[in-house]
Amino acid sequence: MKDIRYEKLAANLINYSVKLKKGEKILIEFSGRENTLVKEIVKKAYEAGGLPFIVHNDSQVQYLVMKDITKEQLDIMNESQLDMMKKMDAYLGIRASDNIFESSIIPSEKRKLHMMIMKPAFDERVNNTRWCVLRYPNDSMAQQAGKPTEEFENFYFDVCNLDYSKMSKAMDNLVELMDRTDKVQIISHGTNLVFSIKDIPAIKCDGEANIPDGEVFTAPVKESVNGTISFNTPAMSEGEVLENIKFTFKDGKIIEATSSNTKKTNIKLDTDEGARYIGEFALGVNPYIINPMRDTLFDEKIAGSIHLTPGQCYEEAPNGNDSAIHWDLVLIQTPEFGGGEIYFDDVLIRKDGMFIIEKLKGLNPENLK
Repeated sequence: MKDIRYEKLAANLINYSVKLKKGEKILIEFSGRENTLVKEIVKKAYEAGGLPFIVHNDSQVQYLVMKDITKEQLDIMNESQLDMMKKMDAYLGIRASDNIFESSIIPSEKRKLHMMIMKPAFDERVNNTRWCVLRYPNDSMAQQAGKPTEEFENFYFDVCNLDYSKMSKAMDNLVELMDRTDKVQIISHGTNLVFSIKDIPAIKCDGEANIPDGEVFTAPVKESVNGTISFNTPAMSEGEVLENIKFTFKDGKIIEATSSNTKKTNIKLDTDEGARYIGEFALGVNPYIINPMRDTLFDEKIAGSIHLTPGQCYEEAPNGNDSAIHWDLVLIQTPEFGGGEIYFDDVLIRKDGMFIIEKLKGLNPENLK
């Protein structure tokens, strides 16, 4: 029997997330063996009058290519991908890895080279197309989330097919408040961090750039970040799970970094000069995501969370930081994860993951489901 949830998600992706119009070209890039969703997306793209183009990646083959890749190969890849992206109006990335640890033993120098050389193609996609990236609910992802596959699929579609237009309206008050805020302070166990977001736009993520979605982001003034933050959510980095990540900042720069693999963490932060500065600060509000599952696209949307991102800033919320990395790291402040507080200009706006200002209460989970 046909699962109409895939058809609904495909329709939302084409018509809402990337808003594909007649005659527009869309690149659909997917990995993994399952293609039910991809087929529905192609159908919906044609129904909208668009022109779909397909790129299929296999993680096992990609690993074999990457482990011995050369600069010459990467230069040609970047040239090819950049040329393709310049011809596109929209982009959908469907990620369905069969094994999230497939690339864990790729040498770090190869990864660094890949990030640096492929950055122009990545920037073209982010800055000059209407794009959306999502995960595919396969067995591997269910295992990663610690759930039976059927239960995970139900959770996945609840998260991905929620009423994003309702969420979007509820975000407007938070955007307005952030746009007139200067000082931000974050307090949790092992965390006391202060920075400014003055004059940097706040952007709502309401189902157009990521699925699942549910965050409002901006960026700190580059050299304003001071203090310490202890992230309580595991983070995937180059095929390895890193835990207990802790940063100390001085004048915007990460001057000390520790984790379950401190050496690997610092290698990543030494990718380039911008990797030790923050390119994004965001608050997560998706009501269906309450526990981490070692998948950034989900974890950064957890209701009652914040994330802070070493590396590249977004063009929509620029703070001048440039880097080959963009590493979203999550701190959950709900009671189950130790609680915490967020202050805007010394006014408490969220406590233990719940907004307490009247005009922001519409973003609390019970009001978004």
